[in-house]
Amino acid sequence: MSAILEIDSLRKSYKDGFEALKGVSVTIDAGEIVALLGPNGAGKTTLISTVCGITRASSGRVTVCGHDIVRDYRQARALIGLVPQEINLEPFEKVINTVRFSRGLFGKPRNDAVIEEILRKLSLWDKRDSQIRALSGGMKRRVLIAKALSHEPRLLFLDEPTAGVDVELRRDMWRIVADLKAAGVTIVLTTHYIEEAEAIADRVGVITKGELLLIEDKDSLMTRMGRKELDVQLTAPLDAIPERLAGYGLTLGDDGRTLTYAYDTRGPRTGITKLLSDVSACGLVLRDVVTRQSSLEDVFVGLVRKDEEDAA
Repeated sequence: MSAILEIDSLRKSYKDGFEALKGVSVTIDAGEIVALLGPNGAGKTTLISTVCGITRASSGRVTVCGHDIVRDYRQARALIGLVPQEINLEPFEKVINTVRFSRGLFGKPRNDAVIEEILRKLSLWDKRDSQIRALSGGMKRRVLIAKALSHEPRLLFLDEPTAGVDVELRRDMWRIVADLKAAGVTIVLTTHYIEEAEAIADRVGVITKGELLLIEDKDSLMTRMGRKELDVQLTAPLDAIPERLAGYGLTLGDDGRTLTYAYDTRGPRTGITKLLSDVSACGLVLRDVVTRQSSLEDVFVGLVRKDEEDAA
């Protein structure tokens, strides 16, 4: 795939010395969905704002389809759609007029067919003559997306697109994002919701304290950094882990009936066979054995914790 967005050593610092971005570099290919995960203040919104020309970088370079965002600002910005966190819409304006106006801001000629197609895809066509103030919060977010798509961008930024919406609306938004990808739009979204990244992203980036810790294919990230856990469920409770099992790093559940064993999926041997043999040798009777894969949330928390420990 060809690169649609290239960010090279991007830095943003302020007069008081605070560094919001610390040399961020990343390349995003056309047609993919990239999710940026990070806590509040990590630099996610600053990164998007800089790419979109809202904030000026202190140093570094950004290109969109080869257009430098500073030197070729108009050409670069015309390729970008931005859906901000805040819902800032004219409450008394009609939906269709709001979207048409956004298209005109980019110098695009009026095209009712394009506007209708966008509104229909976002289930807004029936609301086209409604005033913004009459819409629900979820519908207002759809209007924000419609505005961002009105000038037919190739790259769409979604800054916390599902913040404050309920689970049903969030999943509905995920379907919208999948449809946009199918239509050829490249999407970069920031999110606090780990399950959002797991559900829709092709690649996941972890950003904290202005640094991009990694950006990697979601599945390979889980394989590389994930671990599995084995729950050995017993028929009778234990007061303590037998001495013979001490070397396995087991944890004993609160009920005394579950021994949990963590192992690395990348290792040549898991050690499970020997563990179960030793459990039997201790005279313990198994009721069940259950394995589970660590989630992206586990990986994310581990990365952020490691970064904080390294900085300490």
